[in-house]
Amino acid sequence: MVCTLEKTSNELDEKAKKTLKKALKVLGKKNLAFIMHNGSFPSAQGQNTGFGSINSDGGKEFIRYISGLFDAIQLGPAGKTKSCDSSPYTGTIFSQNPLFVNLKELTEKSWGKILSENTYNEIVENNPNKGINKTAYSYIYKKQNEALREAWNNFKNNADEKMIKDFEKFKSENDFWLDKDSLYEALSVEHGNDYWPLWNSETDKNLFNPKSYEEKINFAQRIHEIENKYSDEIDCYKFIQFVLYKQGKETGKYAKKYDVKMIADRQVAFSDRDIWAYQSLFLEGWMLGCPPDYFSKDGQAWGFPVLDPERMYNADGSLDEGGKLLKNLYRKMFKENPGGVRIDHIVGLIDPWVYKSGKNPKIEEGAGRLYSSPEHPELSKYAIAKIEDLDNSVTADKEKRVKSLTKQQIKNYGRLIEKIVIEAAKEEGLDKDAIVCEDLGTLTNPVAAVMKEYGLQGMKLTQFTEPDKQDDPYRCCNINKKTWAMVGTHDNEPVKMWADANIHTHIGYLHAKNLVEDLFKDEVNKDDIIVRLTDDACFLAQTKLVELFASAAENIQIFFTDYFNIYDVYNRPGTSGDENWSLRLPDNFKDLTPINLAEILKLAIIARGKDFAAKNEKLINDLDEISKK
Repeated sequence: MVCTLEKTSNELDEKAKKTLKKALKVLGKKNLAFIMHNGSFPSAQGQNTGFGSINSDGGKEFIRYISGLFDAIQLGPAGKTKSCDSSPYTGTIFSQNPLFVNLKELTEKSWGKILSENTYNEIVENNPNKGINKTAYSYIYKKQNEALREAWNNFKNNADEKMIKDFEKFKSENDFWLDKDSLYEALSVEHGNDYWPLWNSETDKNLFNPKSYEEKINFAQRIHEIENKYSDEIDCYKFIQFVLYKQGKETGKYAKKYDVKMIADRQVAFSDRDIWAYQSLFLEGWMLGCPPDYFSKDGQAWGFPVLDPERMYNADGSLDEGGKLLKNLYRKMFKENPGGVRIDHIVGLIDPWVYKSGKNPKIEEGAGRLYSSPEHPELSKYAIAKIEDLDNSVTADKEKRVKSLTKQQIKNYGRLIEKIVIEAAKEEGLDKDAIVCEDLGTLTNPVAAVMKEYGLQGMKLTQFTEPDKQDDPYRCCNINKKTWAMVGTHDNEPVKMWADANIHTHIGYLHAKNLVEDLFKDEVNKDDIIVRLTDDACFLAQTKLVELFASAAENIQIFFTDYFNIYDVYNRPGTSGDENWSLRLPDNFKDLTPINLAEILKLAIIARGKDFAAKNEKLINDLDEISKK
């Protein structure tokens, strides 16, 4: 039997899409976005190299598939990852991931056939996960590098004059980040590994962190020496970034033709390459993390560096080197992604929790909030909140500790947001609605105040609802209008898996009770519906999706596992290896059974109440007809 969550027919015709779009508009939805990281895109037939890319033919086929209904794709971080770590959240901040290159295109005339068809076909043929909806990370990481090296060797010997001019222009326009990233690549060859703390030269470790004028002169000579010795490796690295730029630009044009925008993802972390290049801008001896909570008694020691507050602005308010670094980064992201930027862990830009390197992120080991610790012997000089602003009856790790703030203090907390992020968006022709703030979990009073002051849109994840709390912010009746709502993200189980875990449980009963109160208020048989929700996982999963669309949220995101009913997890936090971050949309995704969106939208309209449903009776009937096809 087909679960009522599902739709038996995958493809939607243009008429059906128009009806669904009308329903979304009636429900007050401005944006409907897919969440899918680059590696998860499907491959076109005969093109599965072991890793997905929106630049591939499979990626473009997916853009066509969602067009007319979805208007955006929420991508994951785009940075270059390490051979030993596939997590996109530890990638580089400027350099893009070479795995996103569409190798097939390099075998074609438009690129001068700089990659042989034999090399490409061998990669596809030997892909160990061919026919499986999983990436083959270790395999393709090695093979992609080999293929791109072959393409570079052919490019430098055979490229036409126009392409060479384009390459030189790209290098010149991006030298502010590209020179350092490519130099790191050369030094990785020099030292036999790409983890700079293991290099046996203190000079090479600190080339951009001189402590004296003499060191600055000596380091400049060393940079020149490495650039000469490894000129080919450096240019190869720059060439790969050039390919990514060119292909990304073409993908952007293609997506624009179908009215689909890309939303980028700015991770909170910096890669090894970034830490090496910009170490003089980080606060020495301090790391970014999370304080102890219900899930972690010792807190989360992320090991990510913290930008030094004293390197962000000059005395006159202009941007210092740290501020310029972030401004350049956000400008690049907004320029390349007109759909906007999702900022992971927005608290890290406003009210970050920092701890001593080598320690646990606990108060008793010296941790605290960087801008909210006026009582801290080391952090007090950065404090925006004053002693009298604190509620000293609660500890420094609690969200409500800062009890009062002046208008000027809120502006000071939001200085980076206003002067760097919002300003970068404006300079690229976008407004603050292009900023998506991941504010799940920790939301301190200063963060909440800054988001309210600047009208920033946060996120509401309905799986996070604590059903015993009537005012829970993730519950349907409490979700505000100016937000992005979703059932789950890349860190969550798909909604069907969540539902399976909650039926026949007390917590499941509490969820069911709330859902009936919020969505079935006009029904007379409420108790029967509660019983069904606690017993029928398909019905519970569908109702959670109805909740999402019935909420007041103007913007909706849906993870690809939820839409296509894929019963698997993309990321299991705290785990590593090739199995994690590996889930893909199958190449035959058009044969999958997606959610019955027409039925879900119909029920969402009905959930708004009898009067609302009566006004939209014809639309309800049209959706009902589509849902049965």
